Amino acid sequence: MGAAATADPYAYMEEADGAQALAFARAENARSLPQLQNDPRYAGLYADALKIATAKDRIPAVGIAGDGTLRDFWQDADHVRGIWRTTTLASYRTAAPEWKTILDIDALAKAEGANWVFKGAQCLKPTERLCLISLSNGGKDAVEVREFDTATARFVDAGFHLPEGKHRFEWIDRDTLVVATDWTTGEVTTSGYPYIAKLVKRGQPLSAAHEVYRGTAADGGYGVQPITLTDPDGKVQALVIQRPLDTFNSEYHLVTDKGPVQLDLPKRSSIQAYVDGQMVVTLEEDWPARGFRQGDLLAFDLNAVKAAPAKLAGTLILRPSPSQAIDEVGNTRTRLGVVLYDNVKARLLSFRHGPTGWTSQAVDLPKDSTIGVASTSEADDTLIANVTSFLTPSSQWIADGATGKAQMLKTLPARFDASRDAVEQFWATSKDGTKIPYWVVRPKDLKLDGAAPTLLTAYGGFQVSETPTYASTVGKLWLEKGGVYVLANIRGGGEFGPLWHNAGLKLTRMRVSEDFFAVSQDLIARKITSPKKLGIMGGSNGGLLMGVALTQHPELYNAIVIQVPLFDMIGYTHIGAGASWVGEYGDPAVPAERAVIDTYSPYQLLAAGKPYPRVFLETSTKDDRVHPAHARKAAARLKELGYDYLYYENIDGGHAAAANLNERAMRVALEYTYLTQRLMN
Repeated sequence: MGAAATADPYAYMEEADGAQALAFARAENARSLPQLQNDPRYAGLYADALKIATAKDRIPAVGIAGDGTLRDFWQDADHVRGIWRTTTLASYRTAAPEWKTILDIDALAKAEGANWVFKGAQCLKPTERLCLISLSNGGKDAVEVREFDTATARFVDAGFHLPEGKHRFEWIDRDTLVVATDWTTGEVTTSGYPYIAKLVKRGQPLSAAHEVYRGTAADGGYGVQPITLTDPDGKVQALVIQRPLDTFNSEYHLVTDKGPVQLDLPKRSSIQAYVDGQMVVTLEEDWPARGFRQGDLLAFDLNAVKAAPAKLAGTLILRPSPSQAIDEVGNTRTRLGVVLYDNVKARLLSFRHGPTGWTSQAVDLPKDSTIGVASTSEADDTLIANVTSFLTPSSQWIADGATGKAQMLKTLPARFDASRDAVEQFWATSKDGTKIPYWVVRPKDLKLDGAAPTLLTAYGGFQVSETPTYASTVGKLWLEKGGVYVLANIRGGGEFGPLWHNAGLKLTRMRVSEDFFAVSQDLIARKITSPKKLGIMGGSNGGLLMGVALTQHPELYNAIVIQVPLFDMIGYTHIGAGASWVGEYGDPAVPAERAVIDTYSPYQLLAAGKPYPRVFLETSTKDDRVHPAHARKAAARLKELGYDYLYYENIDGGHAAAANLNERAMRVALEYTYLTQRLMN
């Protein structure tokens, strides 16, 4: 069944702050919120969610600063917007570290009368005293950038400053930045990202910046991205500009005294790190001319790259097996850290470059877990890693990349009683015969009678891997109440490398949904649950998946939470940043790709007389990535067709649909109240 090519009566929803669209959102909030917040269970769920979100015994997300101190950004009940703070490693090892505040975002927002959301700090190596602070108004992707001195804890008078925009920037030296931005109003790509990079000198007005690279307004993806290859002592050895052609295909240009020169790299490759004079790259497509395969990890001698940028010769560092995928790559002073998954279970490897090539050893971290490298030091080979799994409280480890030895720094207190639960990995068979793994977290004494309230989630896009993580909120709000939680590793993700992602692109996009339906049906066939007790939840690209499930197989589900979704896939390229995702979904203007999109675009396929469950739609007015128009249109169309549904639009919050911890707890409580009503009543 194709999507109807008719005029869109709800096109006005595409004006994010339009009076008519906001009036619709506010009326929907006023109708829907009482139906959830007046439920006697809501208050308890909110209290539990807020307690977890604002807990002061969380593990701080510390990073190693260039001066050897630790820094983290911290939010709790007293600092809902957050504080950026620092401590020493010795103090951090104690039960009660002594923290010093660097920047208080709550105080800044109050002083300036602004809804500031901290979006990170980019600091000048090697000492990392001077930093570029990104501040978002209400959680938008667009940020204002200000230079900050961590030693004085003050913004630098007449320091570097970028007005609000979707900037891309890096330090070159103390007095120079490379910046990609909209240098004049509207000077952006069709998806709203910058395509011109310039050098900005200290004290210079932006109008005097020197251009080093220019793409075109027709470029896809997320705009040109400067990449600096910087040695451990803070000297930039090379400046490379990534020019995205679409979501995943890019050109790389080495900036030289004679202008930019294109590097001889495949269009689907990613520069990951720079260590010991080696530029480290992952491949997302085969490179038959050099004998390399998609998924390979390669090294290129930077001196050779500079000498012959149009004829690169790489060295293989690691080739994952079919069951493996490289998930993260980063470097310390002399080592390359690689997180490698095997059937969605991680280990951390440390590689050393030497005269005879690359050698590796494993870092001694807990097995059968999800591992993430939180921070690395370039003063030495120290790194900090996070280890997590569904039922074991997350832990934080400090490791020596040179020896592979690791020590636990912190562990999270238990947030819920996991003693009654167990974890299993199952495999479903998709429509084309591919085996799809999924995780089930369930009561140990679960009766296989189809009666278990079950929440299934997945993402399936952009090579993002969905791996087991400690289920703090899910555990307290769902598992403790007897629910089952399921995480599906469907195609489109990166759980088995680029091959797994590439299998669900453009013309093969329906494989992603077919995998999800196969997992749903497998859960029912195993009698873990039944359609009356099965609920699903997903956000962004996962929200699109939820919309496809609603329109393709509503009979399988009794609850669907659709978070900050894509929904109008016929019109998505002209809504918000949609044009940047053509590499993932295809272009509705291309007939063959439009024919596929027609088969699944949820907005056009909503129809009367279907067995849709009462869905819960969520979005944010300030979401400048996936525009709120998608959720608004979905709600308006459901309303027109006479369906019952719930809708919540956070007037702030960005793509996370929450600008601070209180809003985040509210959103979570609304979701689990809805799921409880639909699946546990």
